[in-house]
Amino acid sequence: MTDPEKIGKYEIHGVIGKGAVGTVYKGFDPLISRWVAIKAIVKASLDPVNLQHMISRFRHEARAVGRIIHPRIAQIYDYGEDDTLAYIVMELVNGKSLQEHLAKDANFSLHDICEIIRPLLDALSYMHSEGVVHRDLKPSNIMINSDGRIKLCDFGIAHTESSELTQFGDMLGTLHYMSPEQFLGLPVDGRTDLYSVGVIAYELLTGQKPFSGNGAAVMQQVINQRPADPSSINPDVTPLIDRVIQKALAKEAKNRYQNAHEFAEAFQLAIDASLKSGASAPAASESAAPLTASPSLVNAARMIHLQSAAKIIPQPTTVSALSPVEMLAEMPPESEDNQVILDKSIKQARILVVDDEERILNALKSLFHRRYHVFTTTDGYKALDFIKRHHIHVIISDQRMPIMPGIELLRQAHDISPSSVRILLTGYSDLAAIVGSINDGEVYRFISKPWDSQELQQTVAEAVTIAMELADTRAATVELPEKMKAGILVIDEDKEINRITKGVIDGRCPVFYAPSLDAAMTVMQEHEIAVVLADVGAGNEEVVAMIKLLKQENPQILTIVLTAASDSDLMIGLINQAQVFRFLNKPVKVKVLKQHLHAALAQYLAFQNAPALLEQHRVQESGQTRSSPLGKKILAGLLALHGRWFKSGQS
Repeated sequence: MTDPEKIGKYEIHGVIGKGAVGTVYKGFDPLISRWVAIKAIVKASLDPVNLQHMISRFRHEARAVGRIIHPRIAQIYDYGEDDTLAYIVMELVNGKSLQEHLAKDANFSLHDICEIIRPLLDALSYMHSEGVVHRDLKPSNIMINSDGRIKLCDFGIAHTESSELTQFGDMLGTLHYMSPEQFLGLPVDGRTDLYSVGVIAYELLTGQKPFSGNGAAVMQQVINQRPADPSSINPDVTPLIDRVIQKALAKEAKNRYQNAHEFAEAFQLAIDASLKSGASAPAASESAAPLTASPSLVNAARMIHLQSAAKIIPQPTTVSALSPVEMLAEMPPESEDNQVILDKSIKQARILVVDDEERILNALKSLFHRRYHVFTTTDGYKALDFIKRHHIHVIISDQRMPIMPGIELLRQAHDISPSSVRILLTGYSDLAAIVGSINDGEVYRFISKPWDSQELQQTVAEAVTIAMELADTRAATVELPEKMKAGILVIDEDKEINRITKGVIDGRCPVFYAPSLDAAMTVMQEHEIAVVLADVGAGNEEVVAMIKLLKQENPQILTIVLTAASDSDLMIGLINQAQVFRFLNKPVKVKVLKQHLHAALAQYLAFQNAPALLEQHRVQESGQTRSSPLGKKILAGLLALHGRWFKSGQS
């Protein structure tokens, strides 16, 4: 069969690779001008006996991964099928697989290996939390793109909690990376993937696989033998790394790391200890320099304590990668559009900037050092340790960092220091990062590179003012009562979402339905609304405008948005101008919807108990939306809600 010119709506621009029954094409989506990879199976190439089973597996791959959005997982955009083909449309990763690098005898330093394994485990941690087990992890399924970041792909035999495609007794996987339970046909779970990661890490550390031989020999060794310690093959590997790898390769799943996060923490600590002990080769030490930069954040912390005790302002210093600097200067000019009255008396606010590029750190230090204490680092883990020890008012993090993605850093920072105001900085319209920043990090603003200096200074000044005001405000833990007066408003032409919402809320609070903007405005006039659940997909521009204005005028109402589309610009606007509480892809995952709705209702009650917390949810004012005829119409209704329902101190 000749290569097609089009598959569905996608133009075909060449072949990326071919397998026994399928081909991966480079495609182009002309509707949104996006390059994609298309994995296609020709039905005629399959045995008629196995056709339905193979197509079911293929369709299952699309469903399993299509709902997962993570910066280290190649995103699936679409699935299609016709009489001749079944195909999956996915993110195009420009780069080579880890297998290709290994085939060329690439040498990886300990630092390089950590930057492959740690993000891989981060991806698995998220994937496992979504109920998906990969089951076929191997170097050929790990792509390294042109900027050195990994992407996990090819979920052809992935297993989900709800899947019945693979029954007990199936043996699936790739020989050298299979766990004992896979060889024995036993049930698998996330710890099976962790075993495969252990094999990959072993191979990167030693240049060889833990076991060798033909299929039967490898199977026998995997089930019965302990592999040689990596340090016996590579003298740069320390006994601490040996212990981590051997635990990952334990024969019984109960003796391995029980989750990806636990494995990642142990691996990171072992690598850091090895680098600090000087065990790595000179090239590795050089590449790992940011991990051992001096002075450290600990020294910076000591400076904070000394300054506080002596009540003095530090003199200007030479800025190094992890040092604080402060000089007094004027605040950025106020504008009429400010949503926050800037506090010009602030002298001691602390800003932490995390980015893997020194030039970005230097640029931001130059921009802010005359006004605030500025702390910078390239290492997300050191940043989190610093936040645990010292209160930081504003955290600015890049998204695409090899050690830890920005959304993960901000998520953990939120758990450690909820009153810190978080800003996500990125040079890419990365939908996964945007969604993660909403659902996990609860960021104050999303700033795109290259930034406008005045706008960035204004945003940071507002964030600092809010953080200083909230420094002594603590949000008490709120338990949802059995019954709430304030309800949920569902805005969606699809009544099925309303039905699902009523089911998951189960009478805890009223659920109101509005198929249109006018109906929604009527409901809000007649009932107290705590949460708006709205579809913001194509054709719902009026609802998007209402959501933005709603947050400006009634910030206590939380919004959860739904969409089946992938529109990065829309989501950035909804962060900066609407502070949406959560984002959900359609089709909706009921368990996640319930979690988000309960969290939103609890946050509404927290706002009632501590109204000062609303300051962190102030948004950019959208002058264009407010002045439009539609905006004026919406505002007329929203202004009437001021003080009508929301009363602080009541539940």
